Amino acid sequence: MMAQLLRGLGLAMTLGLLGLGSTTASADDRHEGYYYPEVETRETYTARAQTLATASRAARIAFVTQLTLSQASSPYPPQYAIFAKGGEAQKLIITALDGDVFDTLYRARGVMAQMSAFARTTEFFQEYGVEDLFTFYDLLKLLGFEQLTITDGENWAHQVIIE
Repeated sequence: MMAQLLRGLGLAMTLGLLGLGSTTASADDRHEGYYYPEVETRETYTARAQTLATASRAARIAFVTQLTLSQASSPYPPQYAIFAKGGEAQKLIITALDGDVFDTLYRARGVMAQMSAFARTTEFFQEYGVEDLFTFYDLLKLLGFEQLTITDGENWAHQVIIE
């Protein structure tokens, strides 16, 4: 599964370089209460990366699609769903699909750290020499995501604002 995820991240970065457009932010969170419970905690991540000039809605959707396809091709059922919302698909939501994977915020952060490790092995990060500096959150910034919401899908939600 790890190799498939890495291929998906690499393809998503390539697609991100081909996209056009920009993002717009929305002040209200109409997804709260529908896709996840009330957000209990928030943090701001100041990215080391800059949004790519070519970042677009299409690139963000392609990124999510590739991650989802990578999960689907694994012999194991996915542990979480990944999807983009917002008018420009600028909000990434990651929802646990069972009661164990994100039963605490700390475990959810562990998965995000694992996603950073995967991202660091992509050709894009290595080509630009940022594999020891950038994180999964920086990858999201490169693609133009403005917000990440992580949830156990039942009791809690945590939001990361990406600046």
